Amino acid sequence: MTRRIAIKVNGSWYEGDVEPRLLLSDFIRDVAGLTGTHVGCEHGVCGACTVQLDGAPVRSCLLLSVQADGREVTTVEGLQNAGGALHVLQQAFRETHALQCGFCSPGFLMSLEPLLRADGPAELTDAAIREALSGNLCRCTGYQNIVAAVQLALARRRGAA
Repeated sequence: MTRRIAIKVNGSWYEGDVEPRLLLSDFIRDVAGLTGTHVGCEHGVCGACTVQLDGAPVRSCLLLSVQADGREVTTVEGLQNAGGALHVLQQAFRETHALQCGFCSPGFLMSLEPLLRADGPAELTDAAIREALSGNLCRCTGYQNIVAAVQLALARRRGAA
């Protein structure tokens, strides 16, 4: 038995007849065709599958696609500006070498992007940034460059850099 759903992903609607048990991560990758959302542990521990549901970071491997029916999902592909320019956080990751192998990067970006919104704090301590990224695991880095990337993006948001 399938169910017809429609999910707005990065501003475009995607519809499909899905099994009720289909994970949101699978809908994003297989129905929407967006492969930037990575699936790591499939238990919600690593954070690689993090996307934003109605603006809040969530683990797409823990949500059923039917739970997102009629809602808005943003993936890492949706961070770029309309002209294709990198988001300030993506650019900062690039400049500070925070990407490493890149497998976990989409999850980090989607977890950290809310810190850079206009209603977010103008300044954050390194400890606060580490707390915000604590739900994401990376095997390649000591996280220092990721923290530096967030600080650089925050500085640019303030217009200080």
